[in-house]
Amino acid sequence: MSEALPSESVIGRLAVEQKLVTPEELNACVNEQKELAATGKKLPLSEVMIKAGYVTRSQLQRLSGDMEDSIAKKAQQIPGYQILGKLGAGAMATVFKARQLSLDRVVAIKVLPKKLSEDPEFVERFKKEGRAAAKLNHNNIVQAIEIGNAGGYHYFVMEYIDGKTVYDDLAAGRLYSEKEALKIIIQVARALEHASARGFVHRDVKPKNIMLTRDNVAKLADMGLARETSDMKAARAEAGRAYGTPYYISPEQIRGEERIDFRADMYSLGCTLYHMVTGKVPFEGSTPSAVMNKHLKEPVVPPDHIVPTLSAGVGEVIERMMAKKREDRYPSWSDLLADLEAVARGEPPLMARQQLNANVLAELADGGLTEAPPAPVPVQAGPAPVPGKLWLAIIILSALLGISLILNFILVASS
Repeated sequence: MSEALPSESVIGRLAVEQKLVTPEELNACVNEQKELAATGKKLPLSEVMIKAGYVTRSQLQRLSGDMEDSIAKKAQQIPGYQILGKLGAGAMATVFKARQLSLDRVVAIKVLPKKLSEDPEFVERFKKEGRAAAKLNHNNIVQAIEIGNAGGYHYFVMEYIDGKTVYDDLAAGRLYSEKEALKIIIQVARALEHASARGFVHRDVKPKNIMLTRDNVAKLADMGLARETSDMKAARAEAGRAYGTPYYISPEQIRGEERIDFRADMYSLGCTLYHMVTGKVPFEGSTPSAVMNKHLKEPVVPPDHIVPTLSAGVGEVIERMMAKKREDRYPSWSDLLADLEAVARGEPPLMARQQLNANVLAELADGGLTEAPPAPVPVQAGPAPVPGKLWLAIIILSALLGISLILNFILVASS
């Protein structure tokens, strides 16, 4: 786990509390940050505050240090654990490396900042993450250990991963080989299959949430946005709002649909695989809304058009995982895994090709059936002629059925 700076929003609130800026000055900086982002220039809130002359860099550094010291001191008071050091910090929490004294093992402890610990909405989301993770038991999911409250701070104890994230590699400019990427994605797909079987959808599958041990075992992390598919009360409460990360979010999440299922995670996993093998996110834009609009409307550039050495098979699998309509994606995790494992072995992805063939035939059939009938001409009595496009559809269907039978025979013979 790499070091990270505290949340910019938390720093802003603390700057107001310490009277370094007024609420009006902070809002002005937030608005300026949004205006800059709209022009394609992304600047941290702290830099905007410095540029405006409201604070100095040293003041913000002291503020950041004071906040981390406060959280660290409180973390030391968590009963049964000895804090060994800070691992990182994000928008919602600071993560520490610690020793669980009762079992003499190293763990990770996520601690909410004081301000967020006093916010019922954040606390409930934090607890839901712990409860969701506790219901899952899989080698490719970061294991939950305990949630609790000490000294007014809420904490979540979890399995410690001595390694890095896929995002760390991508941020460093690394391009995964097809073989390496498939090995990782297959593990994450199995983790998501396990979660789906227990009624959970993750809703935030992305490179930052895929951890890699030193032995390259993939671990799906962060159940902060996870939701039980049967929890319609939460679904109705969240309807109309987009939950997820813009570069990897599914179209149905963008639309804020109530019924979100495993196929949303499948789309996000497809986006992640795309990023790993091409070095690029599927869609880019100057603002999050611009990126999400492309997820909704624009076709993705085939990955092998970006990296020509990629196999056609991996491109076919990604394109089906990232289908705009969820009914056009794989109907189950087992079907996806069958294709991923086939491509990893150097074999064709039969499930993806069956869908492609079905789409082609549907288009041909529609074209043949909707074609305007020819003007009547005198002909000798006999069988009615078959339209040319329908003949073509019949010929293609016969050929595809023959190929499918041959491939199935080969698979059965080799198994």
